[in-house]
Amino acid sequence: FHPQNFMNRKSTLQLYYGRIFFLRSEMGRLLALSMIFSIAMATARTIYTGHLTFIFLIWNLFLAWLPYCISQWLSHYQEKIKNKFIFILALLVWLPFVPNTFYMLTDLYHIGDGYNDYLMPQWFDLAMILSFAWNGLLLGILSVRHIEKIVHKNFTLGNELLFLYPVMWLNALGVYVGRYMRFNTWDVITNPFLLLRDIANVLLHPFADRYASGMIICFSILLTLIYLMLKKMSMAIK
Repeated sequence: FHPQNFMNRKSTLQLYYGRIFFLRSEMGRLLALSMIFSIAMATARTIYTGHLTFIFLIWNLFLAWLPYCISQWLSHYQEKIKNKFIFILALLVWLPFVPNTFYMLTDLYHIGDGYNDYLMPQWFDLAMILSFAWNGLLLGILSVRHIEKIVHKNFTLGNELLFLYPVMWLNALGVYVGRYMRFNTWDVITNPFLLLRDIANVLLHPFADRYASGMIICFSILLTLIYLMLKKMSMAIK
Protein backbone atom coordinates (compact mmCIF):
# COMPACT_ATOMS: atom_id res chain seq x y z
CA PHE A 1 0.00 0.00 0.00
CA HIS A 2 1.36 3.39 -0.98
CA PRO A 3 -0.31 6.66 0.15
CA GLN A 4 0.35 8.30 -3.22
CA ASN A 5 -1.47 5.49 -5.06
CA PHE A 6 -4.44 5.91 -2.71
CA MET A 7 -4.54 9.68 -3.33
CA ASN A 8 -4.33 9.16 -7.09
CA ARG A 9 -7.19 6.66 -6.95
CA LYS A 10 -9.26 9.03 -4.81
CA SER A 11 -8.63 11.89 -7.25
CA THR A 12 -9.69 9.66 -10.15
CA LEU A 13 -12.94 8.75 -8.38
CA GLN A 14 -13.68 12.39 -7.58
CA LEU A 15 -13.08 13.33 -11.22
CA TYR A 16 -15.41 10.53 -12.35
CA TYR A 17 -18.13 11.51 -9.90
CA GLY A 18 -17.73 15.16 -10.92
CA ARG A 19 -18.88 14.28 -14.42
CA ILE A 20 -22.14 12.83 -13.03
CA PHE A 21 -23.82 15.77 -11.33
CA PHE A 22 -26.07 13.71 -9.03
CA LEU A 23 -23.04 11.79 -7.65
CA ARG A 24 -20.92 14.84 -6.87
CA SER A 25 -21.88 15.10 -3.21
CA GLU A 26 -21.43 12.47 -0.53
CA MET A 27 -25.18 12.61 0.07
CA GLY A 28 -25.81 11.89 -3.60
CA ARG A 29 -23.53 8.84 -3.51
CA LEU A 30 -25.11 7.53 -0.30
CA LEU A 31 -28.55 8.00 -1.81
CA ALA A 32 -27.48 6.11 -4.94
CA LEU A 33 -26.17 3.28 -2.75
CA SER A 34 -29.45 3.18 -0.81
CA MET A 35 -31.44 3.00 -4.05
CA ILE A 36 -29.22 0.17 -5.32
CA PHE A 37 -29.91 -1.71 -2.07
CA SER A 38 -33.68 -1.37 -2.61
CA ILE A 39 -33.45 -2.50 -6.23
CA ALA A 40 -31.26 -5.46 -5.20
CA MET A 41 -33.86 -6.57 -2.63
CA ALA A 42 -36.72 -6.37 -5.15
CA THR A 43 -34.63 -8.22 -7.74
CA ALA A 44 -33.64 -10.93 -5.26
CA ARG A 45 -37.28 -11.40 -4.28
CA THR A 46 -38.32 -11.74 -7.91
CA ILE A 47 -35.59 -14.30 -8.65
CA TYR A 48 -36.27 -16.32 -5.49
CA THR A 49 -40.07 -16.45 -5.80
CA GLY A 50 -40.42 -16.33 -9.57
CA HIS A 51 -43.14 -13.70 -9.08
CA LEU A 52 -43.13 -10.09 -10.27
CA THR A 53 -45.26 -9.02 -7.32
CA PHE A 54 -43.20 -6.03 -6.20
CA ILE A 55 -41.24 -5.26 -9.34
CA PHE A 56 -43.37 -2.11 -9.77
CA LEU A 57 -41.45 -0.61 -6.86
CA ILE A 58 -38.40 -0.25 -9.10
CA TRP A 59 -40.45 1.69 -11.65
CA ASN A 60 -41.91 3.87 -8.89
CA LEU A 61 -38.39 4.57 -7.65
CA PHE A 62 -37.28 5.56 -11.15
CA LEU A 63 -40.20 8.00 -11.41
CA ALA A 64 -39.23 9.40 -7.99
CA TRP A 65 -35.61 9.76 -9.10
CA LEU A 66 -36.49 11.89 -12.15
CA PRO A 67 -37.57 15.05 -10.23
CA TYR A 68 -34.47 14.69 -8.04
CA CYS A 69 -32.31 14.70 -11.18
CA ILE A 70 -34.17 17.73 -12.58
CA SER A 71 -33.78 19.73 -9.36
CA GLN A 72 -30.15 18.65 -8.97
CA TRP A 73 -29.44 19.72 -12.54
CA LEU A 74 -31.12 23.08 -11.95
CA SER A 75 -29.21 23.50 -8.70
CA HIS A 76 -25.82 22.87 -10.35
CA TYR A 77 -26.38 24.73 -13.60
CA GLN A 78 -28.66 27.61 -12.63
CA GLU A 79 -25.85 30.14 -13.06
CA LYS A 80 -25.14 28.86 -16.58
CA ILE A 81 -28.76 28.94 -17.73
CA LYS A 82 -29.04 32.27 -19.49
CA ASN A 83 -32.40 31.57 -21.08
CA LYS A 84 -35.08 32.05 -18.42
CA PHE A 85 -37.58 30.19 -20.57
CA ILE A 86 -35.53 26.98 -20.23
CA PHE A 87 -35.33 27.51 -16.48
CA ILE A 88 -39.10 28.00 -16.12
CA LEU A 89 -39.77 25.05 -18.42
CA ALA A 90 -37.56 22.82 -16.24
CA LEU A 91 -39.53 23.92 -13.16
CA LEU A 92 -42.83 23.16 -14.90
CA VAL A 93 -41.53 19.69 -15.78
CA TRP A 94 -40.33 19.18 -12.20
CA LEU A 95 -43.64 20.12 -10.57
CA PRO A 96 -45.84 17.24 -11.85
CA PHE A 97 -43.04 14.70 -11.27
CA VAL A 98 -42.14 15.54 -7.67
CA PRO A 99 -45.32 13.98 -6.15
CA ASN A 100 -43.95 10.63 -7.36
CA THR A 101 -41.38 10.83 -4.58
CA PHE A 102 -43.86 11.16 -1.72
CA TYR A 103 -46.29 8.77 -3.43
CA MET A 104 -43.90 5.97 -2.49
CA LEU A 105 -44.88 6.40 1.16
CA THR A 106 -48.26 4.92 0.24
CA ASP A 107 -46.54 1.76 -1.01
CA LEU A 108 -46.34 0.85 2.68
CA TYR A 109 -49.97 -0.24 2.22
CA HIS A 110 -48.66 -3.34 0.44
CA ILE A 111 -46.88 -4.79 3.49
CA GLY A 112 -49.98 -6.64 4.56
CA ASP A 113 -52.69 -6.06 1.96
CA GLY A 114 -54.18 -8.40 -0.61
CA TYR A 115 -51.51 -7.44 -3.13
CA ASN A 116 -48.84 -9.30 -1.16
CA ASP A 117 -48.26 -12.94 -2.20
CA TYR A 118 -46.60 -13.81 1.17
CA LEU A 119 -43.94 -15.94 -0.53
CA MET A 120 -41.19 -14.22 1.44
CA PRO A 121 -40.79 -13.71 5.21
CA GLN A 122 -42.70 -10.70 6.40
CA TRP A 123 -39.52 -9.10 7.75
CA PHE A 124 -38.00 -9.18 4.26
CA ASP A 125 -41.01 -7.52 2.64
CA LEU A 126 -41.12 -4.97 5.46
CA ALA A 127 -37.44 -4.05 4.98
CA MET A 128 -37.78 -3.97 1.19
CA ILE A 129 -40.91 -1.81 1.02
CA LEU A 130 -39.69 0.44 3.81
CA SER A 131 -36.39 0.99 1.97
CA PHE A 132 -38.25 2.04 -1.18
CA ALA A 133 -40.53 4.37 0.80
CA TRP A 134 -37.54 5.85 2.63
CA ASN A 135 -35.68 6.49 -0.62
CA GLY A 136 -38.77 8.08 -2.14
CA LEU A 137 -39.11 10.36 0.89
CA LEU A 138 -35.43 11.35 0.73
CA LEU A 139 -35.62 12.04 -3.00
CA GLY A 140 -38.64 14.26 -2.39
CA ILE A 141 -37.12 16.15 0.54
CA LEU A 142 -33.83 16.76 -1.27
CA SER A 143 -35.56 17.74 -4.51
CA VAL A 144 -37.83 20.27 -2.78
CA ARG A 145 -34.79 21.60 -0.91
CA HIS A 146 -32.92 22.18 -4.18
CA ILE A 147 -35.83 24.17 -5.59
CA GLU A 148 -36.39 26.03 -2.32
CA LYS A 149 -32.81 27.31 -2.35
CA ILE A 150 -33.14 28.42 -5.97
CA VAL A 151 -36.44 30.21 -5.29
CA HIS A 152 -35.10 31.97 -2.18
CA LYS A 153 -32.03 33.06 -4.12
CA ASN A 154 -34.12 34.69 -6.85
CA PHE A 155 -37.21 35.83 -4.92
CA THR A 156 -37.86 37.40 -1.52
CA LEU A 157 -40.66 35.46 0.16
CA GLY A 158 -40.11 36.48 3.77
CA ASN A 159 -41.25 33.17 5.24
CA GLU A 160 -40.19 29.72 4.04
CA LEU A 161 -43.74 28.41 4.47
CA LEU A 162 -44.92 30.70 1.66
CA PHE A 163 -42.99 28.41 -0.68
CA LEU A 164 -43.02 25.16 1.27
CA TYR A 165 -46.65 24.60 2.17
CA PRO A 166 -48.10 25.27 -1.33
CA VAL A 167 -45.56 22.84 -2.77
CA MET A 168 -46.37 20.20 -0.17
CA TRP A 169 -50.09 20.76 -0.73
CA LEU A 170 -49.58 20.12 -4.44
CA ASN A 171 -47.57 17.02 -3.54
CA ALA A 172 -50.38 15.75 -1.32
CA LEU A 173 -52.85 16.42 -4.13
CA GLY A 174 -50.60 14.51 -6.52
CA VAL A 175 -50.38 11.57 -4.12
CA TYR A 176 -54.18 11.44 -3.89
CA VAL A 177 -54.56 11.71 -7.67
CA GLY A 178 -52.08 8.88 -8.18
CA ARG A 179 -53.13 6.51 -5.40
CA TYR A 180 -56.90 6.91 -5.40
CA MET A 181 -57.84 8.44 -8.76
CA ARG A 182 -55.27 6.17 -10.48
CA PHE A 183 -53.79 8.83 -12.75
CA ASN A 184 -50.06 9.00 -13.42
CA THR A 185 -47.64 11.73 -14.45
CA TRP A 186 -47.93 10.88 -18.13
CA ASP A 187 -51.66 11.72 -18.05
CA VAL A 188 -50.64 15.39 -17.92
CA ILE A 189 -49.77 14.93 -21.61
CA THR A 190 -51.83 11.93 -22.74
CA ASN A 191 -55.10 12.65 -20.91
CA PRO A 192 -54.99 16.25 -19.64
CA PHE A 193 -58.69 17.13 -19.95
CA LEU A 194 -59.99 14.17 -17.94
CA LEU A 195 -57.24 14.73 -15.37
CA LEU A 196 -58.09 18.42 -14.97
CA ARG A 197 -61.80 17.68 -14.83
CA ASP A 198 -61.45 15.14 -12.02
CA ILE A 199 -59.05 17.35 -10.06
CA ALA A 200 -61.42 20.31 -10.47
CA ASN A 201 -64.27 18.22 -9.06
CA VAL A 202 -62.22 17.53 -5.94
CA LEU A 203 -61.10 21.13 -5.49
CA LEU A 204 -64.40 22.83 -6.30
CA HIS A 205 -66.49 20.51 -4.10
CA PRO A 206 -64.31 19.83 -1.04
CA PHE A 207 -67.24 19.01 1.24
CA ALA A 208 -68.79 16.62 -1.26
CA ASP A 209 -65.67 14.44 -1.11
CA ARG A 210 -64.47 14.86 2.46
CA TYR A 211 -62.33 11.73 2.13
CA ALA A 212 -60.19 13.40 -0.54
CA SER A 213 -60.09 16.77 1.23
CA GLY A 214 -59.12 15.18 4.54
CA MET A 215 -56.37 13.10 2.97
CA ILE A 216 -54.87 16.06 1.06
CA ILE A 217 -54.90 18.37 4.09
CA CYS A 218 -53.50 15.69 6.40
CA PHE A 219 -50.72 14.68 4.01
CA SER A 220 -49.78 18.27 3.17
CA ILE A 221 -49.31 19.06 6.87
CA LEU A 222 -47.45 15.79 7.49
CA LEU A 223 -45.06 16.35 4.57
CA THR A 224 -44.44 19.94 5.66
CA LEU A 225 -43.62 18.81 9.20
CA ILE A 226 -41.35 16.01 7.98
CA TYR A 227 -39.49 18.42 5.72
CA LEU A 228 -39.04 21.06 8.43
CA MET A 229 -37.96 18.51 11.05
CA LEU A 230 -35.38 16.87 8.77
CA LYS A 231 -34.11 20.28 7.73
CA LYS A 232 -33.70 21.47 11.33
CA MET A 233 -32.31 18.09 12.38
CA SER A 234 -29.54 18.33 9.80
CA MET A 235 -28.55 21.67 11.34
CA ALA A 236 -28.83 20.41 14.92
CA ILE A 237 -26.51 17.43 14.52
CA LYS A 238 -23.66 19.32 12.83
